[in-house]
Amino acid sequence: MTHYVEDFASGANVLPPRSWLDDDSGRLPLSGDWSFRLSPSVADAPDDLKDPDTSGWDTIAVPGHWQLSGYGKPAYTNVVYPFPLEPPYVPTDNPTGDYVRTVTVPADFAGARVVLRFEGVDSRFAVYVNGEWVGWSSGSRLVSEFDVTELVAPGKEARIAVRVHQWSTGSYVEDQDMWWLSGIFREVNLLALRPDAPTDVFVKAAWDHVDGVGTLLVESDVPGTVSVPELGLSVATGEHTRVEGVQPWSAEAPRLYDAVLRTAGGDVRLRIGFRTVAIVDGIFTVNGNRVLFKGVNRHEFHPDRGRTLTEQDMLDDVLIMKRAGINAVRTSHYPPHPHFLSLCDEYGLYVIDECDLESHGFGYEPQPPKLPNPVMDPRFRDDLVDRMRRTVHRDKNHPSIVIWSLGNECGMGSNLKDMYDAVKELDPSRPVHYERDTEAEFVDIYSRMYTSPEGCAEIGADSNLYRNLPFILCEYGHAMGNGPGGLLDYREVFEKYPRCQGGFIWEFIDHGLRTTIDGREVYAYGGDFGETIHDGNFVCDGLLFPDRTPSPGMHEYVKVIEPLRIVADGNRVAITNLYEVLDTSHLTFSYVVEVEGVRVDAGSLQVPVIAAGETVTVDLPDVDASKPETWVTVTASLTEAASWADAGHRIAWGQIRLDEPALRPARPAGVGADGEAAAGAAGVGAGGAPAEGVAGVGGISVGGLRNVRLDVWRAPIDNDTNPGVAAKWREEGLHRVQHRIVSQGERDGAWEVVTRTAPPQLQWGLRSTWRWTAVDGAVVLELSVVPEGLIPEVLPRLGITFELPKAERVEWFGTGPNEAYVDTRAAAAVGKYSATVAELQTPYVRPQENGQRIDTRWATIDGLRIEAVGELFGLTVRDWTTHDLETAHHAAELVPGDTTYVTLDIAQTGVGTAACGPALPDRDKLKTAPATLAVRFTTH
Repeated sequence: MTHYVEDFASGANVLPPRSWLDDDSGRLPLSGDWSFRLSPSVADAPDDLKDPDTSGWDTIAVPGHWQLSGYGKPAYTNVVYPFPLEPPYVPTDNPTGDYVRTVTVPADFAGARVVLRFEGVDSRFAVYVNGEWVGWSSGSRLVSEFDVTELVAPGKEARIAVRVHQWSTGSYVEDQDMWWLSGIFREVNLLALRPDAPTDVFVKAAWDHVDGVGTLLVESDVPGTVSVPELGLSVATGEHTRVEGVQPWSAEAPRLYDAVLRTAGGDVRLRIGFRTVAIVDGIFTVNGNRVLFKGVNRHEFHPDRGRTLTEQDMLDDVLIMKRAGINAVRTSHYPPHPHFLSLCDEYGLYVIDECDLESHGFGYEPQPPKLPNPVMDPRFRDDLVDRMRRTVHRDKNHPSIVIWSLGNECGMGSNLKDMYDAVKELDPSRPVHYERDTEAEFVDIYSRMYTSPEGCAEIGADSNLYRNLPFILCEYGHAMGNGPGGLLDYREVFEKYPRCQGGFIWEFIDHGLRTTIDGREVYAYGGDFGETIHDGNFVCDGLLFPDRTPSPGMHEYVKVIEPLRIVADGNRVAITNLYEVLDTSHLTFSYVVEVEGVRVDAGSLQVPVIAAGETVTVDLPDVDASKPETWVTVTASLTEAASWADAGHRIAWGQIRLDEPALRPARPAGVGADGEAAAGAAGVGAGGAPAEGVAGVGGISVGGLRNVRLDVWRAPIDNDTNPGVAAKWREEGLHRVQHRIVSQGERDGAWEVVTRTAPPQLQWGLRSTWRWTAVDGAVVLELSVVPEGLIPEVLPRLGITFELPKAERVEWFGTGPNEAYVDTRAAAAVGKYSATVAELQTPYVRPQENGQRIDTRWATIDGLRIEAVGELFGLTVRDWTTHDLETAHHAAELVPGDTTYVTLDIAQTGVGTAACGPALPDRDKLKTAPATLAVRFTTH
């Protein structure tokens, strides 16, 4: 009986959807070891589940994925289906897993309706209990319940058999950008639903920001009384009640009230958050306040367990978000485990709860020979509407959910309108989102992905566009590899135009699966398990690495979205409170004064309480600003511990320079800090001067420098590779330049070497003049680079690279502590730092350019000191070459040798987000132009 595998329906004998409840139902958890058998296809799966002999079967853990338990292999695709598009049919080679477990039904289940509940099974499954067929269900990330009362006897054993299929008709609408992983991956429970006990409850709690009064209505399929002790409230179900003195729920102040619904058949414990979501004059509001979404897209993921998460994993995610200042989550692209939503209620995160729906591989329009996307196909209509209803019913009681989402990247079709109508019928209190409704025909929020800041500004400035709906970026700031860059540009738009209400970074975490390749532990991505159809490392595009450590992109996002703006105001400091509702009474302000990276003063800064949306200006401490590199850093920290962070946790910071800069910061060629042309700005890059004549000048050794050369190439980052920028650079020969000495000799008291750096075949080059001068026990290099011929418009980088004997530690004065590039430097603070060479590397899952510290003043690498003389330089120190970095597939392949490689960049092209986003703006490109570099080398 396997006809259901290719059925358009969503299930058979499945109970109607209902809310997730914390109630008195008897519960027998079925997590643990199950007997397991995997067959290569449906046809190969024995027809024996009515009475299977499992003596020769294996054992598998539930919840879990069979591909991560030694059966089959994971596969990653982003868009393309790994099977032909011919719904409802699926491949004959359809791995089928059989799960069997025998349990004793608790004796106290007597008299109750016994329900078998599955929280999540991928992708379609059938159930047998004690030899009887029960039913089947689809919707991998949705709850399925079956009534098995007549098939079990309390106090006696029950044999539960579940047949799970990797592919089904449901797979056509579950084409999310993630690993294809199968099995019973969320919990299974046997429930005892008592007679006259509620099974479906809908809490409707609102708050009026005008009069400060709450309202409460609790609907239940079994009548009862709702008690809220803290409010002295006792009210019957179905009764609409005004509640005085209630505090509203918001992401910043997640006030919850414990309540109990008491009925004749049992109790239901509730956590009530009073809040009202509304759209007013084109602005999305919560409790009357404009919300600015500082969000992330979150897949459920763990590097060892895939989409099977523990409660600790979920708490870790929420705590990371709260500590980062993230205030919102889009549950891409399916409803998450219900416990995660409870944590969002408790700790305070706005949630866009998304239906388990994506059909990206069909494209957005019907394709020849007229193959419609499932949202256009009437055969899928009932299943899609059912998926939406199941989402809303399960999750409707979470105050954290402020928006429902129909799904992701499915094009447009009438089935979506029917889903929208179903939501509005069930819950008209929340707006509905769907990004591919490009003309805002039936959504309540206008949404786009990866629109440029300029495009966002156009929408924000014109209220006639898209019915003047609130506008969000449901995905932006694609965090793949080195990046995302340019986040400050988006922040400026969000703060300028009220209608532009922020967005959600794609995405929260890299989906690298921990495995071993060639004896090395690595995080695997598409193709690493032998898949022939895959999308490579596109699955690794998160703010966190797979082990949940933050990437530099996360540090950058934290700084960009911090809730206070701390900036200079003359010789004072202006502090703006960007919170939605909180004032600053929970924060302590402090300052540190440093001169050339050395602390000279520190203390508390007296700041009056700042209301939300207000700015105050306060005096800085008296500081001698005559000394070079005098910086004051002002920090706001938690005064007392919060539920999500310890006392002293940093909330925001700002750095103010008090002296006049003597050296200019690095920036792309021909562009000043204000975006206008700047005379004498840096430009050009690559290649170099051979070692002859430069390793020592006038008998003075230069710290073991070897093979000094001009460098114009970087190991392409994902934002170079995916949009084809790196391919263009290769066409221009930038990856294989050669170096020729034009002349060398003594000239005007310096050893002068003229080189030409150029690629084979092409008619352009860079003529460089290297002047090495001995000055007071040091050697000063003055480099001048002039482009010649049909030059490339843009260079990856411009700088010099040289080799040193293996070095261990680097100390530097400049930006840090993490890597920073011209468009990812918001989180970079000027200071004095120290790290090992290994610690300077950023372990992106796919190796690429990383580790630059922009605007370095000086650095010491073991015994060698390098100082900027003219403009500041970007510092990169590695134990491997750029070629090693470029050709490695995983970080574990990069093994230190006996040489350390140092690059001093005049400038480098920005990183952007073009792997999935707008092209890099001209402002952040390194345009080919004359350039100079001056540095002093000393040894000690």
